[in-house]
Amino acid sequence: MTTGTAPGSTAPGTGAAVYHPGERAVQRRAGATEAADHAGRSVRATVPPVAAAFLAERRMVVLGAADTGGRVWATALTGPPGFVRAAGEQAVALRTRPRPGDPLAEPLATGPVRVGAIAVEPATRRRMRFNGTARPDGAGLLVTTEQVYSNCPKYIQRRTVTGERAPVPGGGPPPVRGDALDERQRRLVTEADTFFVATAAADGSADASHRGGEPGFVRVPGPDRLCWPEYAGNSMYMTLGNLAQRPAAGLLFPDWSTGGFLQLTGEARVDWSAGRAAAVPGALRMVDFTVTGVVEVPYGDGPCWSAPESSPANPPAR
Repeated sequence: MTTGTAPGSTAPGTGAAVYHPGERAVQRRAGATEAADHAGRSVRATVPPVAAAFLAERRMVVLGAADTGGRVWATALTGPPGFVRAAGEQAVALRTRPRPGDPLAEPLATGPVRVGAIAVEPATRRRMRFNGTARPDGAGLLVTTEQVYSNCPKYIQRRTVTGERAPVPGGGPPPVRGDALDERQRRLVTEADTFFVATAAADGSADASHRGGEPGFVRVPGPDRLCWPEYAGNSMYMTLGNLAQRPAAGLLFPDWSTGGFLQLTGEARVDWSAGRAAAVPGALRMVDFTVTGVVEVPYGDGPCWSAPESSPANPPAR
């Protein structure tokens, strides 16, 4: 699912032009510039037919962006097949926006907002990312794409849709807010096999990415701190490259059993010490996250999901 040339980049075959200085700095430090250049050749601005077909079947899209105060968050949008679709060669339309009370509801209702987005198909372990600028479009959003590309299936736990979740009367209880994790929220994080991370570069461009592993791969040393290992990936380092320029980040932990999700905002910093990474199976390096805001959506609409089948790429969590 590759695409046309991103604005400011050159034609396919010159992948290095896709990356900003923060990404290039991380790629050099990781010794991955050649692999990153190869992967960068797949990044385009337009949405080809294969990507359009993939989007039309999706039930969930995760968006990352900054709120009106500049804090970065990730949120989940769900709907029936067709709720997200290609709307021309360089646009993606979504028929919904975040609900009232979501940290990104206000900025996405007024726009324009730089966003990063990722659509995942757990059943086949496929994923596609599209980054660009979102504007309100009726009750939904229209994203003008700048980067569209796919990633490998590593660390995606297989889940299938088993039915439809009954709408919660009145939209369900309001989001629960705080500035640190309570005990139940800490358990949700430590039991998670999947989360999403949103970041933004110095120029405001945003990105949303997937992280997966065995339950326990995310650790919670305290109510306002957590950490996770960075495993081998596609060598693009878009998340870590953004963090090199700006530590603001947003995390989203889906609750697959209720349709709800846990949103965290704060700052993430990469620990490059080899000794610490060596103590964690599969880790190339560790990321430490300081929580400054918590929003929990207890219930949600959308599909019901089966129990997970772990990715064969997952290292042991302990």
